[in-house]
Amino acid sequence: MSVRRRTLRVLAGAVSALALALSFGSASASAADAKTGPAGKTVTSGWNDWSCKPSAAHPDPVVLVHGTFANSWDNWLVLAPYLVKRGYCVYSLDYGQKPGVPLFNGLGPIEKSAGQLSAFVDKVRQSTGAGKVDLVGHSQGGGPLPRYYLNFLDGAGKVGKLVGIAPDNHGTTVSGMSRLVDTVPGARKVFSLTLPGVEDQLVGSEFMKKLNSKPDTVPGVTYTVISTKYDEIATPYKSQQLSGPDVRNVVVQDLCKWDISEHAAVGTIDTIAFHEVANALDPAHATPTTCKSAVS
Repeated sequence: MSVRRRTLRVLAGAVSALALALSFGSASASAADAKTGPAGKTVTSGWNDWSCKPSAAHPDPVVLVHGTFANSWDNWLVLAPYLVKRGYCVYSLDYGQKPGVPLFNGLGPIEKSAGQLSAFVDKVRQSTGAGKVDLVGHSQGGGPLPRYYLNFLDGAGKVGKLVGIAPDNHGTTVSGMSRLVDTVPGARKVFSLTLPGVEDQLVGSEFMKKLNSKPDTVPGVTYTVISTKYDEIATPYKSQQLSGPDVRNVVVQDLCKWDISEHAAVGTIDTIAFHEVANALDPAHATPTTCKSAVS
């Protein structure tokens, strides 16, 4: 086998291994819940209702921003109805699509995806008549993507709150697997060409350098970060936390020591985390989050 062919195989293996880890962590829990969901169609239960008008109690619509390898419905089969039941106008978008890859989104360059988020926020504001929206996102959708929108695309004036569930705010090591792209010559370049939205999230990426050249927060936006210490994708989990005057960092195990949610579960099915989302969206009526919140 030639050196060139051997190198290409190693590159492909490195990229495939890291992509597999990310896709499994991001999509496994939600896939278990999703029995149907044809490509191109948003399957909802009371959300993405474009006739919804925000109430006085909840004047800001909620925009849900899915994670990598997820989409606008499978990430939110539990949280979206949870918020609709509490009286919110709730919307979700697809972003970062790759041609020929159905259902698995969030793969395109994050800077481009942030433009899609910007357009969607404007659409929601126009439809509802709201001045601002609140953003709730999982993984990429709770950290680097909305923070880029806020910092670089003038989103701060259109957003009241950002709630990130397991967000890789400062880049991820993927439990050490990101070393593969730096150990194998050329691997990072291959990754950036094939899965740019994934490479953007790795520690040391040019995107992360640009994003974190700015402060963690922007004035006027309230931030909540909800993490699990069992996160195996956005690692180390403490790197998810933000610094700033209007930030609350929460670890679900500090609220319920029996919560064993990892990266996928905390953003797709963990109602303890979702109770904290509700508290973050409506702090004036917040109630303590405990293990009992799992069934409340």
